[in-house]
Amino acid sequence: MKQATITFSASLLLAAPFVHAETNKEKQPNIVFILADDLGYGDLSCYGQEKFMTPNIDRLAQSGMRFTQCYSGTTVSAPSRSCLLTGTHSGHTPVRGNMELDPEGQFPLPADARTIFEVMKEAGYKTSAFGKWGLGFIGSTGDPKNQGCDTFFGFNCQLLAHSYYPDHLWDNDKRVELKDNNLNVQYGQGTYSQDLIHQKALEYIDNMNADEPFFLWYPTILPHAELIVPEDSIIQKFRGQFPEKPFKGTEPGNPAFRKGGYCSQFYPHATFAAMVYRLDVYVGQIVQKLKEKGLYDNTIIIFSSDNGPHKEGGADPDFFNSNGIYRGYKRDLYEGGIRVPMIVSWPGHVEAGTETDFMCSFWDLMPTFEAILQPKAKQPARDGVNLLPLLEGKKGQQEHDFLYFEFQEMNGRQAVRKGPWKLIHMDIRGKNPHYELYNLASDPSERHNVLEQFPEKVAELKAIMEREHTPDTNWPLLKEEK
Repeated sequence: MKQATITFSASLLLAAPFVHAETNKEKQPNIVFILADDLGYGDLSCYGQEKFMTPNIDRLAQSGMRFTQCYSGTTVSAPSRSCLLTGTHSGHTPVRGNMELDPEGQFPLPADARTIFEVMKEAGYKTSAFGKWGLGFIGSTGDPKNQGCDTFFGFNCQLLAHSYYPDHLWDNDKRVELKDNNLNVQYGQGTYSQDLIHQKALEYIDNMNADEPFFLWYPTILPHAELIVPEDSIIQKFRGQFPEKPFKGTEPGNPAFRKGGYCSQFYPHATFAAMVYRLDVYVGQIVQKLKEKGLYDNTIIIFSSDNGPHKEGGADPDFFNSNGIYRGYKRDLYEGGIRVPMIVSWPGHVEAGTETDFMCSFWDLMPTFEAILQPKAKQPARDGVNLLPLLEGKKGQQEHDFLYFEFQEMNGRQAVRKGPWKLIHMDIRGKNPHYELYNLASDPSERHNVLEQFPEKVAELKAIMEREHTPDTNWPLLKEEK
């Protein structure tokens, strides 16, 4: 296969701020949802990153609304995506963990799952996904085409998505062999998968027109480990800028090479910065393509991340302050594991340069899209709330009474956020099950466990935990569910 080439233009990076044009409000808006992988709350310069800049994402924030209290579905990839696509929290969602299954992929979404893709198709949208799926292997009930996704290109399996130079990707249900990656076993040689996936997404937009509304989900694998980028101007921009501690990873000949193992990296700090910057360039190119096609003024663009920052493959979130002031990382239910950046841009609807501390979550996107597409229809009860009044600056925005999270791995964990209070249940199936209580208003970094001081609040939040966890034989959270 011919290697994908992406041009990184200095003029794009320095593009003028977005100018809002009057939206044709009779048309259904296009929706582009860009989901980063393991990007921390503090990994964008518009959220406080100081060691490198993300100018295109910053401009996206300047053109719309920046959220400071948005939560992912949970703290790892597959269940977080399940929450997003089905509008359910992690105590109800059908996929609650990263369960590996043969022949290639993860536990599938069931046939009766109602996804954002199906909502879009019912409203006459073309639907697509470019990137990492991880919600069911090809041919299963969770196959993208069986969940309402017309066009899919990328990784079906999350484990194989650990490699940026894989031996194959998927074009719908057709396996695409990356022969140059099979011939070149050295790191950094061949087809950089995310460049190719990005190229396919741009081609998809290029084939759209103003009369056909579309939903494009872009679950990029950046900046998930492994840490590697092509040898181009972006890595050259960062190499030598930071102190480095080389990472010894999986080498050719190891059974895990390109099968879940992470590559060795002499410059992990520079490479991580280059990966986030590369994602920023991708975002700028998507916006530019929408403008070139005359689609931008009628397109909702959403940017977020599936969970907090990772510590794998040589990554160093503490060096970059990737979770800002928040405690925890990926796999934690502390704020650093689940509080994520979210930006929404929608010309003519979302006021430019706005910021909100409204407490929301991934399961709010489904009811929001339904309200936009079918404003007069009665929507089924789910866990989320419709964010449209907030986005458009109107009265009547419903608030969450609480947010609930659970995590299957590491002996099981739960968390409830209600107002400023947050209760965490740790090591549920382990030898030391215990609770921790924090007041995020006075202690946003979750350093002071005040469990003993507020027994009534603990009892209230425990009751929510017990009520919101729906037992599932595939996902036994509690000891008695084994």
